Amino acid sequence: MSAAAHTRWIKDAARRFGFDHCGIARAEALDDDARRLEQWLSKGYHGSMQYMANHFDLRVDPRRLVPGARSVITFLKNYYPAEESRSDIKVARYAWGADYHEVIRAQLNAFLAEARAAIGNIEGRGFVDSAPVLERSWAGRSGLGWVGKNGNLINKGAGSFFFIATLITDLELEYDAPYARDYCGSCTRCIDACPTDAILPGKTVDGSRCISYFTIELKDLLIPQEHQGKFGNWMFGCDICQEVCPWNRFSTPNREPAFTPVPEVLNLSSSEWEALSEEAFRTIFRRSPLSRAKHRGIQRNLRFLKGDQGA
Repeated sequence: MSAAAHTRWIKDAARRFGFDHCGIARAEALDDDARRLEQWLSKGYHGSMQYMANHFDLRVDPRRLVPGARSVITFLKNYYPAEESRSDIKVARYAWGADYHEVIRAQLNAFLAEARAAIGNIEGRGFVDSAPVLERSWAGRSGLGWVGKNGNLINKGAGSFFFIATLITDLELEYDAPYARDYCGSCTRCIDACPTDAILPGKTVDGSRCISYFTIELKDLLIPQEHQGKFGNWMFGCDICQEVCPWNRFSTPNREPAFTPVPEVLNLSSSEWEALSEEAFRTIFRRSPLSRAKHRGIQRNLRFLKGDQGA
């Protein structure tokens, strides 16, 4: 098959495997992104997330991750739920169902296996938020959207409630045109709505001030007291900057069965969360992103929301 035929096969297969959007870019060094990332790290915006500073050279050049790489294929998978939460405690929507790492990794592996059967002996590696890959940059280069002021990838017709997956391969393909425009314009709704002032001018997010950072990434026993009263009821993650984004009026419910919400996420009250034993937590959320915070992290977050971290 020609590069054009290979490209058609890739995009048809993406739909069959349940991905909502697929774009392709040439594998090359991300020089501009490298400079921005270096500045971001130098200001300490990654907080205690040291892994974001690791493997810098791999992060900015896919050819170092996959020797001989020619193409970076980017997939978007919608996770916006059809259901509404009935709890007084809030959990970011991405964490309502099964762990997306497991779900999408399995789909990428199956995709690559089928591609090898159809196209031939190609080399490639799939990544989903688990390796030094600048997914949003590649999505923009692949024509799938632009990076908004809140740091999220925004698709003009579908909003930002998407997971981004990347497949780096040595297959020569036809490449999509980069997203040409930034449609945020003069809108500052996400900046104005962020209760911890984590969204800065110039499309910069201070990760070390984000509610998601404090409730998921931060492993300290205590959350800094200066942020007391700013979290609302967000126990795990935060969707505020996405909820206020005008482009998310185009969000539609996802079609992935694995993202069906765990009933407890939608229904447990704050008192029921507090009473949940570690054994029950492990059983209920063993396949959920919430397991990342562990039982002790969830309980710490609940104490912070109540204003009694010393208890």
